[in-house]
Amino acid sequence: MYSQRYTIKDRSFWKIIFSLLLASLFIFANMYAVQPLLPVFADEFQVSVSTASLSLSLTIFGLILGLIILGFFSDRNGRKFYITYALLGSAIPFFVIPLADSFAVLLILRFIQGFAMAGVPAAALAYIIEEIDRKNIAYATALYISSNALGGMIGRFLTGFLTDTFSWQFSFYVFALSGLIIFLAVLFLLPPSKNFQSSQLSFTKDIEGFLFHLKNPALLVVFGLGAVLQISFTGVWTYLPFHLEAPPYSMSLKAISYLFFAYGIGVIGSPLAGRAAEKFGFRKIRLIGVFILSAGIFMTLSSALWLIVIGLCLTCLGFFTAHSLTASSVGQQATHHKGSASSLYLVSYYLGVAIGSSLLSPLWLSAGWTGLIFFTSVLPLFYVFVLTIYKKK
Repeated sequence: MYSQRYTIKDRSFWKIIFSLLLASLFIFANMYAVQPLLPVFADEFQVSVSTASLSLSLTIFGLILGLIILGFFSDRNGRKFYITYALLGSAIPFFVIPLADSFAVLLILRFIQGFAMAGVPAAALAYIIEEIDRKNIAYATALYISSNALGGMIGRFLTGFLTDTFSWQFSFYVFALSGLIIFLAVLFLLPPSKNFQSSQLSFTKDIEGFLFHLKNPALLVVFGLGAVLQISFTGVWTYLPFHLEAPPYSMSLKAISYLFFAYGIGVIGSPLAGRAAEKFGFRKIRLIGVFILSAGIFMTLSSALWLIVIGLCLTCLGFFTAHSLTASSVGQQATHHKGSASSLYLVSYYLGVAIGSSLLSPLWLSAGWTGLIFFTSVLPLFYVFVLTIYKKK
């Protein structure tokens, strides 16, 4: 039997939000911490741009594997354990990575770290859907997504700033200690699940239920949109440091790291998008987010740095608006195995990260910033256009 779900008037609602915000903050800071360091890795380890980008994309592949496996176990064993101990498991490698004597060892450790951190995204959205009142799910999800943006911003800024000031190894030790503190805070603050119901099906049936989501056209559209949004977004931010380090900008890593504060617009935009969707309609606000994302990306073609900054702010606003609303629709479209459905969405979403970071490298090398920006700005609009035409048939 289900217990009464939490609303924004309940103290436990805000304990949940604060706990998941801290967890998400660390996980996403952890995930994207290496993104501004790609030029540093390429220079220090004497590897190519494509190889350096594997420090992000292999982390994502570890995360994807973790999402699939831990999503299944989360449906069986509950949410809090996986959310909490993902923090511990992803903090510990930060103590070891600075000791790596080769880039191959660094990549292996980042893959392991990616698997460990998957516990938070695999269980957090399902936890929100189960424990939060239906009327407040979109708002709670938007707050959680905004912490994703904040974590990504802090991770990118801190590693860029601390690396330029001290070293990338020092920045990783800072992350390790922060992760241990956040682990303890979430362990004591996050309320146990009240409405979780363990899956009683066999593991084979569980897999069939997982695959059933792939036969749901509405969910496939959501999964596809998540991937497309992230391909464009990650493509811009991955190659931005390379673009701005070169003439005519010739910016330092510390100066580039300040641009990641554009993520603050996403932190504000996600909860506002949730409120706006409740008032004006979910699909309308999500479509507006897609248009803002593409417009912002296109603006970064400017040679004027101030226009690039405005473009990056709009890119973050549009992306996190569209992503938060897309993520919140998964639980509404899935009729069962909601943890697996959330994991599938995140698998597609993070495949977009891997594609945007490593597989766009040939486009960057052959067509430069102009070619990359044309592709990433047009892709989301093209996807939405194709869906619109398909629905009219």
